[in-house]
Amino acid sequence: MQIQFLGATGTVTGSKYLLTCDGQRILVDCGLFQGYKQLRLRNWNALPVAPDDIDAVVLTHAHLDHSGYLPVLVRDGFRGKILCSEATYELCKILLPDSGRLLEEEATHANRKGYSKHAPALPLYTEADAVRALSRFAPVPFDKPFAVCGKLTGRLALAGHILGAAMVTISSGARTVTFSGDLGREHDSIMVAPDHIAASDYLVVESTYGDRLHDPVDPALQLGETIRKTAARGGVTVIPAFAVGRAQSILYAIHQLKEQGQIPAALPVYLNSPMATDATALYQKYHALHRLSRHECEAMCRTAHIVNSVEESIALNQRRVPMVIIAASGMATGGRVLHHLKAFAGDPRNSIEFVGFQAGGTRGAAMVAGATAIKIFGEYVPVRAHVGHIDNLSAHADADEIMRWLGHFLRPPACTFVTHGEPAAADALRHRIEEELHWNCRVPEYLESQELA
Repeated sequence: MQIQFLGATGTVTGSKYLLTCDGQRILVDCGLFQGYKQLRLRNWNALPVAPDDIDAVVLTHAHLDHSGYLPVLVRDGFRGKILCSEATYELCKILLPDSGRLLEEEATHANRKGYSKHAPALPLYTEADAVRALSRFAPVPFDKPFAVCGKLTGRLALAGHILGAAMVTISSGARTVTFSGDLGREHDSIMVAPDHIAASDYLVVESTYGDRLHDPVDPALQLGETIRKTAARGGVTVIPAFAVGRAQSILYAIHQLKEQGQIPAALPVYLNSPMATDATALYQKYHALHRLSRHECEAMCRTAHIVNSVEESIALNQRRVPMVIIAASGMATGGRVLHHLKAFAGDPRNSIEFVGFQAGGTRGAAMVAGATAIKIFGEYVPVRAHVGHIDNLSAHADADEIMRWLGHFLRPPACTFVTHGEPAAADALRHRIEEELHWNCRVPEYLESQELA
């Protein structure tokens, strides 16, 4: 068995791992690169293996940095099955077509405004490409072996993180390799804790927060303070949030804050993300995958006014009264939140509150670092609003939580590969694993191949 690292090395995006065994080739995850331009350009490069030579794909979860390249893979010839949990499939039905639609809109806007270096600017893929990709999906249950291809079998375990997120173990019969995917939190307010893995011959573990710990302060209280102060000075709080996972955490936190009197009960809250709206409804369908009761789930869904039309979204930007707007995307890389940033970032009464990890090269990372202007649709927009960052609302385990999860292995893997982290975070986690657990551990390079002997 051989593994090649086609993404998520030196970065938290572009997750793709190619496993080869007895002539069979499978991808574990098939994500988009995001952030720095040199990373995004990789999305346009051909994979080192032809899509029609890949026999199957197994997804850990639906976030676009793990699933967003699938429309390209299918368009370019992949004809195998895409295996994942049922909830991941449901979320991909929401996320992938929306991603294609946004890519088309961005290309159209670039052509109309003439700010692209390409003539014409083309989308990486279209909504139609994404819809075609959905026909390849074949959902499988948690905690039961399933056939992948050839003699390879798989098994999904709960990872927490977001609805449907899984850890994936692939077995050839002779050896096993486990992919952590994105590990969730031990005590998340919504999602269940990750399952424990007892043993695997090889392990690929994420390291998004491998060099830091989450602030123990209640993130809901921090969010409430920002919203309360912003409203008091007549401002608007804009919250860029991932449509799946983070948006629901924010809605539930705001529900609790209003119940507790931490923010005005009458303060208008808008959820301006069709994806987030559809994803939130799925929490009522998959109660076994999260901690919320039916009553709490219904309350979360009622917290915000749903913005359905583009016209209503545009109208929000004309309002100059205290309100909260939650919109995708979480790192301000695209989506409706860009229009809100363009409208509200220039007013010092307003607040822009980021609520999760901001990958290098994204607008979110630049704003959190203190950028005085950001480029949106080819124009520079001044940033005078208060910019905050609550990173302990993250759905990723921090360094101590990852180490405690690793501590449940009954025997060490032959090798642990640390991926899905910025260089400092990945190396810090590698060091801790070697020093505290005395495991064989390495941080792979982009396109590196390793024999799993």
